[in-house]
Amino acid sequence: MPSLAKIAATIAAIAALLTGSATACLGTDLPEGRLVEIENPLASSQPLQGYLRQPRDAGPLPAVVLLHGCNGGWRQLDQRWGKLIVSWGYVTLTVDRFGPRGLSSTCTGGPPPATVFDAYRALDFLVQQPFVDRDRVAVLGFSQGGLLALTSVEGGMIERISNDKFHAAIAFYPPCLGIKDSMTVPTLILIGELDDWTLAKECRNLVEGRDDYGISRQKGLGVPIEFIVYPGAYHGFDVPGLATPIQFLGHRLEFNQAARDQSVDAVRKFLYATIGGQEK
Repeated sequence: MPSLAKIAATIAAIAALLTGSATACLGTDLPEGRLVEIENPLASSQPLQGYLRQPRDAGPLPAVVLLHGCNGGWRQLDQRWGKLIVSWGYVTLTVDRFGPRGLSSTCTGGPPPATVFDAYRALDFLVQQPFVDRDRVAVLGFSQGGLLALTSVEGGMIERISNDKFHAAIAFYPPCLGIKDSMTVPTLILIGELDDWTLAKECRNLVEGRDDYGISRQKGLGVPIEFIVYPGAYHGFDVPGLATPIQFLGHRLEFNQAARDQSVDAVRKFLYATIGGQEK
């Protein structure tokens, strides 16, 4: 087993790679975003913060909450996807799940229990903004953030006790093992065929109505999941900084240009079909 120091060094190296993976030229007319406090610091000992981007269009507009993976890197996620999605006419809020909690990585375990409501805490912030249409907000997560996106819209306790609801969800290469309930809103899962960290077959079981042991779930419940598997793609296929593949905790991370391009098109079409926005 690698030492903690080696794991920390690898995480730092990945962060450096992600820093250089900003979205390619989107033009210079994009509005600047701003760091926001998602909730009043007095309301929580660990108040969330995030990076908010708002199109120049008049509102109220559809919006997307973005959730980073187990390595953190919310700034890089905003650069990679926040900038792109706001250029399509959506408000974006990229959540920093780690900073307020003093975390740097949660890759050797599951998401901390304190983070499971973060998507809804971000949603609560967005629906209070006059430029956001509260009935057209989606959640988009990556890897561990993808798991949190799915658990935010499956028919369990988290979704039931939340006042406002997401109206769509997207998960990039999420760990699907352990998701027990059906989805309550249109959901899109995108994953690499060769992903050896979050396995496509586990997500296929979820999509096709089987549980983790291959046993059928109750039929006819929930909203169908759209499922896309990209041939030849590994974990992190949308991250240009991984053009040179790396091994991390025994798993291969690798950028795949074809899968990235196809996923951009899939996300745009899915968002337009579910919460509206600019048609391609």
